[in-house]
Amino acid sequence: MDLQVLWFCLIAFFFGGYFVLEGFDFGVGLLLPFLPRNEEERSTMFRTIGPVWDGNEVWLVIAGASMFAAFPAWYATMFSGFYIALLLLLVFLIVRVLSFEWRERHEHSRWLGLWAWANTIGSLGAALIWGVAFSNLLYGVPINSSGDFDGSFWDLFNLYTLLGGVAVVLLFAFHGATYLTLRTTGELCRRAATAAGRLSIATAVVGAGFLIWTVAVAVDRNDKGVFPPLVPALLAIAALLGAVVCVRLARSGWAFVLTAAGAFLVVATIFTSLYPRVMVASNDFANSLTVDDASSAHYTLKVMSFVALIVAPLVLLYQGWTYHVFRARLSSEAEPAPADLVPRETGA
Repeated sequence: MDLQVLWFCLIAFFFGGYFVLEGFDFGVGLLLPFLPRNEEERSTMFRTIGPVWDGNEVWLVIAGASMFAAFPAWYATMFSGFYIALLLLLVFLIVRVLSFEWRERHEHSRWLGLWAWANTIGSLGAALIWGVAFSNLLYGVPINSSGDFDGSFWDLFNLYTLLGGVAVVLLFAFHGATYLTLRTTGELCRRAATAAGRLSIATAVVGAGFLIWTVAVAVDRNDKGVFPPLVPALLAIAALLGAVVCVRLARSGWAFVLTAAGAFLVVATIFTSLYPRVMVASNDFANSLTVDDASSAHYTLKVMSFVALIVAPLVLLYQGWTYHVFRARLSSEAEPAPADLVPRETGA
């Protein structure tokens, strides 16, 4: 395997990790208007992701930095073509950050409710844009002979890319619901399990439709054979169907593992369908950007490989330890005051 292919696979892995980890963050945010019945339960939902959400976003930083360094032409064309969409994505992500940082500044119910809705809107917008953006890489956008984007913002929207956005939103919501069944207790946990059950069928149906359509788009618009894109697509569909079964059997741990696998395999399907191209040109297929054409020099990729060999294990160890420390379930029920825990003395 040459270094261009290695870094293409690594970028796919980083985005897959981002979808798995930040996916349940977004999912919890998407469920904030529907699951909690009071402010205590809403605060509990925030606390389930409070210690980990910023660490999860590190995967996006690593993926973007790797794309910039390993495939500068891909980075330049994608960020210029998707400029408005990615600017909106940045706004949604900033709104989510503010919802975590500013929510606890005041205890007024309207203030708390405002930032809860801000988190939901940021999660919905970011998830939708990610689905549309990744779908466009495969479906194709106008690219001229110089490798520059030659279209408009509205060229990013069609039935396939919109279906991709809806599929990602549903998948993240389902993933977030299964996560909450592992991190909460009592009525909130039961409602999360009910939400997971309701979301499971819709997610499996829409997700399967999107994945099958993705394979068809790869064959029709990217000059690919049915294999290998069909392999991760079928595995993703199997994972989503398995999650449906596990939710019905109340196997929360396995349901979460399978929704995580589904999120990762959706990204794997997109990237497998793309290779050996990184962006498909819709106006002239010859203008499509390939892995070889868009990559940096061999020396740059070699230096990046040595750095990644050192940094990547540290990131994985750090995140693994974080999840180990914050693995306990959280309760939204009011705990007794310390004075109430002391046995009272009774007179004769």
